[in-house]
Amino acid sequence: MTSVRPAAVAGSFYPAHPQTLGRLVDLMLHDAHPKGGKPHALIVPHAGLIYSGPIAATAYAQLARVQPRPTRVVLLGPSHHVGFTGLALPDCTAFETPLGSVPIDRATVEKLRALPQVRSVAKAHAKEHSLEVQLPFLQRVLGEFTLVPLVVGEATPGEVAEVIEAAWGGAETVVLVSSDLSHFHSWAQARELDHETAERIVALDSRPLDGEEACGCGPVNGLLEVARRRGLVCTPLDVRNSGDTAGDRSRVVGYGAFAFEERS
Repeated sequence: MTSVRPAAVAGSFYPAHPQTLGRLVDLMLHDAHPKGGKPHALIVPHAGLIYSGPIAATAYAQLARVQPRPTRVVLLGPSHHVGFTGLALPDCTAFETPLGSVPIDRATVEKLRALPQVRSVAKAHAKEHSLEVQLPFLQRVLGEFTLVPLVVGEATPGEVAEVIEAAWGGAETVVLVSSDLSHFHSWAQARELDHETAERIVALDSRPLDGEEACGCGPVNGLLEVARRRGLVCTPLDVRNSGDTAGDRSRVVGYGAFAFEERS
């Protein structure tokens, strides 16, 4: 039986009308400037599209260059509404956006359920935007794909890394971590703070980031542990904030897009 997790933030974080949404995403992808390479993992921001969309589009334009295109997306983001321990899977078989339905990769989901830190927490997914706002970009760039959606609660970097490793896969898979950077500083302060955070991400720093540096610090720290183990190279694609896109410069949110790939 098919059960669908309906779009929760259509009409607020992004347009609810399919054609309007498609045009907006396509325009952002067109205006993005990818840097080449074939990333196996990406960090992307997750605010409303008018704020973080141009930065996220840089990562998705990068993904659009990967051939053959990935057919499975492992997507991890922080919990904004529900507190819990471990990593949460949904109890549905598909996620819906105005652009259509994205099926869950049931085989991978069942594999991950065997890990002690992974469990089903439907409430963690019901209103969560950190995963949902990535889907319209993925739908435009990849077309058809399956999804492994994980909301990260209280979990150690090692626990998150174990889940990412279990779902890593080959060329058919891309791992996405959804995270914004600093919150509610002035434009100048955010630029300085986010530059420091970006340097640590690019360096694959073993010191864990905290919630003041990145709201998705849990999944980011897990991905960085995997990147260190696998000897990946991280490339910064775009680091800006809401004061650069559509917001007031007195109180901004920071955004960063980063690509991870194997050493050539």
